[in-house]
Amino acid sequence: MGASRSANGHKNRPDLSVVVPLFNEEENVTLLYEALDRVVRGIGLPYELIFVDDGSSDRTFERAAALAAADPHLRVIRFRRNCGQTPAMAAGIDHARGKVIVTMDGDLQNDPADIPLFLDKMAEGYDLVVGWRHRRRDKLITRKIPSKIANWLIGKVTGVPIKDNGCSLKAYRAEVIRATPLYSEMHRFIPAMMSLSGVRIAEIKVRHHARRFGQSKYGLSRVYKVLLDLLVIKTLVSFVHRPVLWFGLWGAPAILLGGGLMLAGLPPLADSVSYSLVGTGLMFWFLAATLLSTGVLGELIFRTGDLRMEEFAARAMLRSEKEET
Repeated sequence: MGASRSANGHKNRPDLSVVVPLFNEEENVTLLYEALDRVVRGIGLPYELIFVDDGSSDRTFERAAALAAADPHLRVIRFRRNCGQTPAMAAGIDHARGKVIVTMDGDLQNDPADIPLFLDKMAEGYDLVVGWRHRRRDKLITRKIPSKIANWLIGKVTGVPIKDNGCSLKAYRAEVIRATPLYSEMHRFIPAMMSLSGVRIAEIKVRHHARRFGQSKYGLSRVYKVLLDLLVIKTLVSFVHRPVLWFGLWGAPAILLGGGLMLAGLPPLADSVSYSLVGTGLMFWFLAATLLSTGVLGELIFRTGDLRMEEFAARAMLRSEKEET
């Protein structure tokens, strides 16, 4: 898959792209296509459907490919192996040509009939519309409770109060989502990532159905991944513009503590040189120097590296100014 995150040309560009990652959903893929086809045809906008087979071991790809052969609106992308929901979603977005991109799960728990609600909300000027499964049809212990805790944590840590970060049913302006880096398990942190660019975010209630076929791909095993990604997001949201400040805040106590230990281990505060105190103090100074050097390196990477967030923020500001005039 290409990593350019840009649309593949603008000739006959549709208004709407619907991206659906699939993994071992052979029993759902045909029903999902039929439901999507009814809804998007009824909207009346030029559209495309993009199914991304994330290395399924069943007949998901074969059934999706057969559907695509009969409908030019449907395109299918296939991974050679299972890479995860976020890479599959990113690949679909890479290949999407629509001005508005809608993402959703392929297990029939998201309802395609909600898509018009997202488009209506986008028409109000929002850049991202997030679905909220307010009546979620999932298991209490393994899905609902961990999700509520995760959403509360994400809201507190990032400052973006989204009720349901894990809902894949979302709508984006194409230029917005392409400016947002997606990797690891970051799809559930998209609102927090986009908040770096000052985009307008809305949340709407959506329907949620119990899974009819297949098995859920998620459980308690993903909790540690969410916590690790949350640390990354907190760092990005809080210190993306000045990484040296963050590492400096951690390094300052080490400098003070190291200096105090060295003074305590040298005359006149000590009768003789305490090599253990002086050595410990030097270790804290070395730690402080390492942290500060990491911060300086982060500054260099930020200033000379990938500035897509900054570029998008400028584009979004220009677009808002044009709309106001």
